[in-house]
Amino acid sequence: MLAALIVPVVARLRYELGFILALAGVGLSAAASIWSLVYVLDNGTMHYNLGGWAPPVGIEYVVDLISAFVAVIVTSVATLVIIGTRRWADREAGDRLGSFYGLVMLLITGLVGMVVTGDLFNLFVFLEISSLAAYALVFLGGGRAMLAGFRYLILGSVGGSFYMLGVGFLYFSTGTLNMGEMKDILTDDATARSVQAGAAFIFAGLGLKMALVPMHLWLPDAYTFAPSSVNTLIAPIMTKVGAYAMIRMFLSVFPDGYLKDVVPIGDALLVLGLIGIIFGSVAAMSQKDIRRMLAYSSISQLALIAVGVGLGTPLGLVAALLHIMNHAVMKATLFMAAASVRFTSGITQVADFTGLGRRMPFTMGAFTLGALAMVGIPPATGFFSKWYAVQAGIESSQWIVVAVVLVSSLLTAVYLFRILESAYLHPLQPEPSHGHDVPDGFGETEQELALEAQAREAPLDMAIPTVVLGLSTVVLGVLNAVIVINILEPGIA
Repeated sequence: MLAALIVPVVARLRYELGFILALAGVGLSAAASIWSLVYVLDNGTMHYNLGGWAPPVGIEYVVDLISAFVAVIVTSVATLVIIGTRRWADREAGDRLGSFYGLVMLLITGLVGMVVTGDLFNLFVFLEISSLAAYALVFLGGGRAMLAGFRYLILGSVGGSFYMLGVGFLYFSTGTLNMGEMKDILTDDATARSVQAGAAFIFAGLGLKMALVPMHLWLPDAYTFAPSSVNTLIAPIMTKVGAYAMIRMFLSVFPDGYLKDVVPIGDALLVLGLIGIIFGSVAAMSQKDIRRMLAYSSISQLALIAVGVGLGTPLGLVAALLHIMNHAVMKATLFMAAASVRFTSGITQVADFTGLGRRMPFTMGAFTLGALAMVGIPPATGFFSKWYAVQAGIESSQWIVVAVVLVSSLLTAVYLFRILESAYLHPLQPEPSHGHDVPDGFGETEQELALEAQAREAPLDMAIPTVVLGLSTVVLGVLNAVIVINILEPGIA
């Protein structure tokens, strides 16, 4: 938040300091998140009363194993993405670079605030801070991004309103907004209709924020037409924090079993999640634009998180939380690679990735690792969250979960492996299609030469973060048992 206030002012005085201060802000936040996770592992949950006012009057911040884990994901991925998209930000924001990075800092402020708050209304405040920043960042794309951003704004506002209505119902019933106190009160008496209505409204709002089918309509256009420096940032972390908030409701607000036995929220998430997994995968198969393909892929992967939450078992929640991490890293890798390809060659169409595996070996190598993780091929990290989801389905005798997860992996392989086949097994085709950002006025031969010259490895400051993210999909896969045993299982328990 401090960086969000300082960056726009300093950038007006000295242009290049905007990026440096923004990177320092998010980098220090990442370091603080990692320190917090280490501290909680050693000493237990941290509590902080804002301004010295104890709840229920004041706002409490709570950093436990789960919130520290998600905070590390958000800030670490954001740090790498901000480094890797600096050149895109310079190109797309122009003389508004200070405002751009100020909005980015506000976005991350809102997301981290949602993760660490222990107050339901304060969660709404941070939800709106991150959402308003995201709307403005999407609008920066101009043209079709303006319409996509407007749709995002309208539907996002509806989602926020639903959440706020739900919080209002719970407050009228319990007299508190503190998550811990509310759970204690609801454990004694949670039969009121107002509590049931509040639960329904909250999950409708959070479902819209995390683009759960059929509340996903804002996502494909927002991810496709937003500036590359924006969609590469919001795609990995924005919706995952909404999913985290949903998990937090199960863990810290409503009594155990309430959202399955009293209000069938779990069953609804399970059904919508299973539909979303198949819908997102099938829709991604038919896309020609790489950004739109990855957008529909996100819908499918977010639905998998919803399935884990809907199962409502400890193993299901472990699968959901692990996939929050996995999807953030995998999707950051894929969007970073796609942004690098577009930066150097202007390519956005899937059909035009032919031969890029040899021209951009590091970028496409990272893309390959991300794709293998998305499909769920061990030891890549995506395999393990799917494995835990399958185990949770078997444990709950939900065999349809097992079938859908396996089918989704096959469908994911279909639309991602065709890119890899084109990139590695086909020669480079220099003739550009409408998916290339080649300057207007070029003749056919000039266009071919322009593309031939542009199809090269991305600059180091773009390639290194992309490769780091790609390698992380393997490293985190190898370390999955350490993460599950030491962080996720104790955090859920």
